[in-house]
Amino acid sequence: MTNVFPKTPRIDLYKVLFFSILIPFNSSGQEAPKKPEYINPMAIPLDLSGNFMEPRSNHFHSGLDMRTQGQEGVPVRAVADGWISRIKISPWGYGKAVYIDHPNGYTSVYGHLQQLKGTALEACLAAQYKQKDFSVDITPEKGTIPVAQGEVFALSGNTGGSGGPHLHFELRKTSSQLALDPEALGINVPDKIPPEIIGVRLYAVTDTSRIGPYPPKALGFATQGSAGKYGLKAGEQPTAYGTVALALHTIDRYDGMAAKFGVRKIELFVDNIPAFSASFDAIDFNTNRYCNAHVDFALYKGSKMEYHRCYELPNNKLRIYGKEPAQGHIELPPGSTKHVRFKVTDANGNVSELAFMLKGATAEGSATWTGRTEEGSLFRYDTENVLAEDGVRMTLPALSLYDDTYVTYLRKPPPAKAFAPLHVLNNVLTPIQSNCEVRIDAPDLPERLRSKALIVSMDGKTEPCGGTYADGAITAKVRSFGSYTVMVDTVPPVISNVDLRNDMKGRSSFTLKITDNLSGIDKWTGLLDGKWILLEYDPKRNALVHTFDEQSDGTGTRAFSLELTDERGNKARYELKFTR
Repeated sequence: MTNVFPKTPRIDLYKVLFFSILIPFNSSGQEAPKKPEYINPMAIPLDLSGNFMEPRSNHFHSGLDMRTQGQEGVPVRAVADGWISRIKISPWGYGKAVYIDHPNGYTSVYGHLQQLKGTALEACLAAQYKQKDFSVDITPEKGTIPVAQGEVFALSGNTGGSGGPHLHFELRKTSSQLALDPEALGINVPDKIPPEIIGVRLYAVTDTSRIGPYPPKALGFATQGSAGKYGLKAGEQPTAYGTVALALHTIDRYDGMAAKFGVRKIELFVDNIPAFSASFDAIDFNTNRYCNAHVDFALYKGSKMEYHRCYELPNNKLRIYGKEPAQGHIELPPGSTKHVRFKVTDANGNVSELAFMLKGATAEGSATWTGRTEEGSLFRYDTENVLAEDGVRMTLPALSLYDDTYVTYLRKPPPAKAFAPLHVLNNVLTPIQSNCEVRIDAPDLPERLRSKALIVSMDGKTEPCGGTYADGAITAKVRSFGSYTVMVDTVPPVISNVDLRNDMKGRSSFTLKITDNLSGIDKWTGLLDGKWILLEYDPKRNALVHTFDEQSDGTGTRAFSLELTDERGNKARYELKFTR
């Protein structure tokens, strides 16, 4: 009988040796440490001036604002491997911004950059010279500009709508472009401090509801407490009649950072039953302006108070709210008492709570309260509304307002240099979601000035709104209530030489200052020896800057010219010859 053994695979010793070299040796028996998925975008201590979804003017903040030690030029590096998918350059908004797509399905965004570096700079300059425009928005093909984690591709700056040197950093879901909390995705910000709860307000949500008085000179009920436990001041009793809702003034702090920040979740319980919740986890840029419906806009804009409404206004399309049946509405039968508890959580899981009793008043008792008398015309939020008075007409499309609103009008004498009265259309503390049309009559406007006329806003400072003339009136699009009139801009913009010299040998750049008296800078064209060159516009400094590049560098006598046009078509020109 013959023994039969199963065949065994032949072992190639050379292959064994080769693959054993590829496997790192770990004498402790533990796995080698993994590379972190995201690193901080700058190699300096993390110090924030803004966090994710904190309320801002007309929007929730979409990322982390990282301080740069009061200076520009800090190297900015890719937080993970990937490829540059977008470069957007503008005098406004994010200024100079770079978007990097990552293989894990996320996109990192870096805003307010001073300058780009390497291949990113080359691609940007090529697009600007091709389009002959400082402002460009390009989307390189996937993989054409790869970056490795830690690779420096830009320097931090203060471009666009930045209020000081810092880096604006975001993480987005690539497929949807929803902005997500970078802290939830691995950017670690030291934080052991629970949120601060500062005050609470009451709101009537039916026509028959009434709110009891606040303490003298107060805009709400102030809290007392610390270390995560809060109550109302002794002796203060919130009282209301009918069905009401609440708003909470709350902020957060991080360890060792001076700024105030936004929280990540607010929960409301009434008699220990969940009544409302809001989670600040993601931003849809299509609905971000509805932040104005979430906060008490009048208190935010007028008093810098961050009161979060713990109920929804009728026209609020944010998807940040829970599915609690009450949706923040609290019914108060006469003589009843409700136990109210707020739970506020920050991005790192620190929790604060506020608890108090809410009392229901009788109809007779509430009748003695001094209520606010509404003035003006009632505009329904879900229909088109027209505010028409002598010499002015404002048209608000349906769903421009967040709730039914009383709208007032006041006519004032024409300001200096104005061609129409000052029309006070309601007030700037009432928010508007959509663009609205304002038409102001200017029958006495001479024909020669009609192309130079524009509507201006005059709330605190004079701001141009543009517009077109037809049939004796100027019409423009606006997105806020306020004070409007008609003015004329016939004055050309002004160009001032800052440091462009006759001898530019050894110099790498030059700057010109540009200003306009009313309508604002519209476009500019710089030529060097008759060829277009890049001039970067910084509105905060009123500056046009050229840095010599491959397209403009050269020696000998050079002829520079600049033509500058304002929004009403007035032109200015500057010329200078220099040697280099």
